[in-house]
Amino acid sequence: MPPPRAAGLNSALARNIQALRERQRREEETASLQDRLARAVTAFTGSMVFVYVHLAVVLAWVGVNLGLVPGVTRFDPTFVILATAASVEAIFLSTFVLISQNRAAQAADRRAALDLQINLLTEHEVTRLITLTQGIAEKLGVQEAQDPALEELERDVAPEVVLDTLEQVEED
Repeated sequence: MPPPRAAGLNSALARNIQALRERQRREEETASLQDRLARAVTAFTGSMVFVYVHLAVVLAWVGVNLGLVPGVTRFDPTFVILATAASVEAIFLSTFVLISQNRAAQAADRRAALDLQINLLTEHEVTRLITLTQGIAEKLGVQEAQDPALEELERDVAPEVVLDTLEQVEED
């Protein structure tokens, strides 16, 4: 049996997508010149165009300095200049990669903090719903309302206690 066809996005989900998209647009607009430059360099150096340009430059460099190109004088017969240029370029490219990784890590940290806050809110709301549902079930005489496991489920989770416990487990 095929899954049911979706009628479209839930309105809350559509609003959330739009809000996150708008937030990302604002962050891009307010980025500093340095951040925009780093993003552009990282985008270019992470592309196949960059690979093709490098391939062409290195092949031309090697061809000229091996004497394979008639009429062009060798300028780096030992390839020391090529090696030096590649080393300097690698230093700068690795710096741009680190900048890009730092930016991605900051975005991931923000998303993780948002996820944590939403999860804590959801846990709190579910705990309240369990309490409410148990009260209704008791009032109606539903036998499952006497389940002792519900007592533990009604307790709020204290995130600081969970973190302390996790840290203690890691230390042991």
